[in-house]
Amino acid sequence: MIKVNIVKKQGLYESITINGHAMYDDFGKDIVCSAASSIVTTSINSIIALDKDGLKYEVASGDVSITNIKNDTTITKLLNVLENMLEELAKDYPENIKVSKED
Repeated sequence: MIKVNIVKKQGLYESITINGHAMYDDFGKDIVCSAASSIVTTSINSIIALDKDGLKYEVASGDVSITNIKNDTTITKLLNVLENMLEELAKDYPENIKVSKED
C-alpha cells in the first residue's frame, strides 16, 4: 500500500511523505503507483519551476519526502492540488493508497 502523510500547521504545509508500493499489479505494470508517481513528480517539478527554493525533497528507494516548504500562495495552491489528486486516487483505490493528515 502507498501511504501518504501530510502534516500541516494552521493550514500551512510542513511536510509530505509518500512511501510504499500500491501492490495493484506487478512492478512496472502498476497503474496506481504510476498515477501517484506522476502526481507527485509533476507537483514537485511545477513548484521548482516557479521557485527553485520553494521546497526541498528527497527520493530514496522510491519513497519521497517533501520538507522546508515555503509559505507562498502559489506553492500552497499547487500542494492543495497534489493533496486533492492523491485523495481522489485513494477514493478509487482504497486498498492500494491511503492519505492521512495531521493538523
